[in-house]
Amino acid sequence: MENKLANPAPLGLMGFGMTTVLLNIHNAGFFPISAMILAMGIFYGGMAQIFAGIMEFKKGNTFGTTAFTSYGLFWISLVALLVFPKIGWADSTPAAFLAWYLFLWGVFTFFMWLATFRTNRILQFIFLSLTILFWLLALRDWTGSAFIGKIAGWEGIICGLSAIYLAMAEVLNESRGKTVLPVGKVG
Repeated sequence: MENKLANPAPLGLMGFGMTTVLLNIHNAGFFPISAMILAMGIFYGGMAQIFAGIMEFKKGNTFGTTAFTSYGLFWISLVALLVFPKIGWADSTPAAFLAWYLFLWGVFTFFMWLATFRTNRILQFIFLSLTILFWLLALRDWTGSAFIGKIAGWEGIICGLSAIYLAMAEVLNESRGKTVLPVGKVG
């Protein structure tokens, strides 16, 4: 008896994509950070990606497990960095030190991007654009440049939308049994 498991990637990609778009609408300068972004960071960007990572583990997918679990924990840690100082649990992190946090996430993402070279083109784009996003945000915090922050915001919106696209492509293509939304298959 075969046990067919569902594909958890669309859940993780959608959690990442929607949360990334919303945070980067803020970074682009349109809205302040609010409870909506923080809640998305904890529950959809955070917990949904962790759930997807655990499900990828069950499927034996090391890449999916590492990516979704790590980025889910990134979102929860980012919310903690923003909220802990406001509730008196920790001092605020200086911008230059936060830049190192973002830079290291960019290094991690760069190596994850290298692991996408035998996957589809959209996934390759997501990880490359996310690497650039982390490094732009680090540069913003090192320099204090609002202009670099706005560029990062727009770039992050594109990154998040690409993840939403891939999530919907995987759902639609699987449910229809044919390519409805192309993903740029490799090989």
